[in-house]
Amino acid sequence: MNASDGFGLLQQPDLQQLCVTPHEFVMPGEGSNARTGVLLIHGLTGTPAEMRLLAKGLNKQGFTVYGVQLAGHCGSMEDLVAARWTDWLASVESGLQRFLQHVDHMVVGGLSMGALLSLAVAERHPDKVAGVCALSTTFRYDGWSIPAYTKLAFLLPLFRLLGIGRNSVFMEAPPYGIKDEALRARVVEQMNSGDSSAAGLPGNPWWSVIELRALSANVQAGLAQLRSPCLVIHAREDDISSVSNAHDIQRGAVNAHVDLVLLDNCYHMITIDRERRTVIAKLNEFIARIASSAAPARGANG
Repeated sequence: MNASDGFGLLQQPDLQQLCVTPHEFVMPGEGSNARTGVLLIHGLTGTPAEMRLLAKGLNKQGFTVYGVQLAGHCGSMEDLVAARWTDWLASVESGLQRFLQHVDHMVVGGLSMGALLSLAVAERHPDKVAGVCALSTTFRYDGWSIPAYTKLAFLLPLFRLLGIGRNSVFMEAPPYGIKDEALRARVVEQMNSGDSSAAGLPGNPWWSVIELRALSANVQAGLAQLRSPCLVIHAREDDISSVSNAHDIQRGAVNAHVDLVLLDNCYHMITIDRERRTVIAKLNEFIARIASSAAPARGANG
């Protein structure tokens, strides 16, 4: 990086210290938008890398972007199974607090389970989060590609209580959240490469799904506490989580302004699929409005 990347030579090293794992990334902003931060959160079994394309699109508009890694991710299945939803939320809250030392306004955005965590942190820290971007929100796995047997997921807490299924997974099935066939082939190859830091794990551990369900219940119960403006983007044909998940935010966030955008030519992974440019454009518009109207976040700059 050089001084033209945004914060200047003296401040860039401090900004790079945001990254607490090798898989996290930060993109310093430029110009009048540099003091607006965007914290991006990946999904269950995913990696910060799945947010990088979106991050580049936001960073081109001058925003400072940080991709956080959730606890238990980018490693083995056992690492993931050992993490609770509160650990994932702690990863986001820790990243948020560090990031606030470098920016005046904070927008938090996430994909799938990352959308839940974005909502969760905004519910808990309304003085720190000026806006929320909820992408392919997954309160429940109810898309058209989800196997029928996952409807028995309500039994999973009993399985864990009995010590059953610690090493079991719900394997992902085609089309893997991606409508673009060429892109899907590349992602599947990465998923099966054995390097979980590249494209995540190829299946969802049963015990991690239990944690997602607990997170989902917690977030839904707190939607009325949401005060930050919220941009919700969802594919009409989402194969993983149906569009009803997006409508749940509209119904529950009665004290926040919610903008809903529905996409017609992609599946669950909207940040990389065929309408990714639309997603980037909508986020840039939303974040620019936040930057022009929001008061500085409490805790920013010390």
